[in-house]
Amino acid sequence: RRIRVYLPAETHRKLSPASLNSFSGLMDASSPAVFVNGALLRRFIGQKVRAVIQVMRSDIGSVIGKSTDDQQIVVKGSPQLPLTTYLEVIGIAETDNTIRAEVWTNFGDSFDAQNYNELCKLANGEFRHMFI
Repeated sequence: RRIRVYLPAETHRKLSPASLNSFSGLMDASSPAVFVNGALLRRFIGQKVRAVIQVMRSDIGSVIGKSTDDQQIVVKGSPQLPLTTYLEVIGIAETDNTIRAEVWTNFGDSFDAQNYNELCKLANGEFRHMFI
C-alpha cells in the first residue's frame, strides 16, 4: 500500500536537495519505520526503524554515532560521502545498539536533537496512535 504525499511549494523550497532526492513523494505504508532513539532501539530488534545520529566517526562499512538521547549507535552499511554531522538512517534494528541501514539521509550540521528525542518518546508513548 502506498500513500502519495504532496508537499506545498514553500515546503519544497525549505528542504535541502539531499532531502528532496531521498523523498520520492510516495510513502510506503506497508512497512513503516518506527521513530527511535538509543533507549527505544532495543524494543524493535528485527524491525524497521528510523533514527537520527550525530556522526562521531566513520569506518569502512559502518558509522558510529550518538543518538539523540546520547547513546552510542553503530550503523552498518556504506553511506554516500560526504557525511554531514547529523544523519537520519532507516533500516533494520539488529541489536540494542546496531542498525543495518537501508536509507541514509544527511540532515546537515545543525539539528535540534532534543526535539527529535521528544518526538521519539511521543511516537512510542501516549501519541503512538498518530504515527504509522
